[in-house]
Amino acid sequence: LWGRSPPARLPRTLLAAAGSGPVGPGGGRAYAPPAERKRFYQNVSISQGEGGFEINLDHRKLKTPQAKLFTVPSEALAIAVATEWDSQKDTIKFYTMHLTTLCNTALDNPTQRNKMQLIRAAVKFLETDTICYRVEEPAALVELQKKEWDPVVAWAEKRYNVAIGSSTSILGPNIPASTKETFISHLASYNMWALQGIEYVITQLKSLILSMGLIDRHITVEKAVLLSRLEEEYQIQRWGSVEWAHDYDLCELRARAAAGTLFVHLCSESSTVKHKLLQD
Repeated sequence: LWGRSPPARLPRTLLAAAGSGPVGPGGGRAYAPPAERKRFYQNVSISQGEGGFEINLDHRKLKTPQAKLFTVPSEALAIAVATEWDSQKDTIKFYTMHLTTLCNTALDNPTQRNKMQLIRAAVKFLETDTICYRVEEPAALVELQKKEWDPVVAWAEKRYNVAIGSSTSILGPNIPASTKETFISHLASYNMWALQGIEYVITQLKSLILSMGLIDRHITVEKAVLLSRLEEEYQIQRWGSVEWAHDYDLCELRARAAAGTLFVHLCSESSTVKHKLLQD
């Protein structure tokens, strides 16, 4: 779900059912991996090649959907991907392998976007950022949004020295051009691989602000997901939840946000930090 999020958000269970692959700018899905496949290998290992670190399934080298050699830039990321493959049981559940999917997207670049296009797509989410859209009623939800979302907006404004604000209008807040330029400059410090992960996290949380707070380690995965689902959680507290569906939805969203955040760090930080992240 790589496209721009509308102010009116669909239930996440419907979004999850649409598939785990990203959607390109034109609306076409970049990758929609098959749901399951019988496990065809016994052992998983990694090796270092000329282009980076490779994943071996028995004696076969892993390939991307476009038949490119699956090569990642760091040993820590290779270990994380290998762990995804090694953790599969009798069947391979591709929809659980978020790091593998992100690596495939980074390697194949199916939407053929360059770095600046990725950055501008991410910054575009400011115009429809979840925590910038506020309700006017009921009063309890108005107060809850103010209590939970305002501190994160205030942190982002201070952290990046920008003005963001919020709005109850369907048109959303009027984001200054200088704010967008600041975020463009900040995101430009990341490499192409990390930007793929950042955009992935943003599309899960429907929020650039929450995503940067998560990636900057200002908030935890659990907190970021809770804040992104604040209105849903309010309704659940009021009306109750659908048996199993809401719990599945919550766990899946946490898994995606965590995987995307880990991917960003493993693609952009020192090897020492990468190994510490894997241990944590």
